[in-house]
Amino acid sequence: MAHLNKNNKALMTRVKKIQGQVSALEKALDQSNECIAVLQQISAIRGAVNGLMNHVLEAHIRDHLGDNQLSDEQRQHEVDDVVGILKSYLK
Repeated sequence: MAHLNKNNKALMTRVKKIQGQVSALEKALDQSNECIAVLQQISAIRGAVNGLMNHVLEAHIRDHLGDNQLSDEQRQHEVDDVVGILKSYLK
């Protein structure tokens, strides 16, 4: 988790941006805004979440799977974990 700690500020900035976008979506729905405005907000949220996922996933792969000290068994366990997360995320 060292990669999360060293990038914590950047990750928190992304999460706060997503929170702001979700609040804007809630407001748009509450005010019965036009469908296109709601769809644009949903699209922005999805893009922001995808960006966060890409950032954390890349750091995880580089720091964990790229670790030369892992045994074959440990590396396989890490690969299985990432594959499980990706399958869940891409549903």
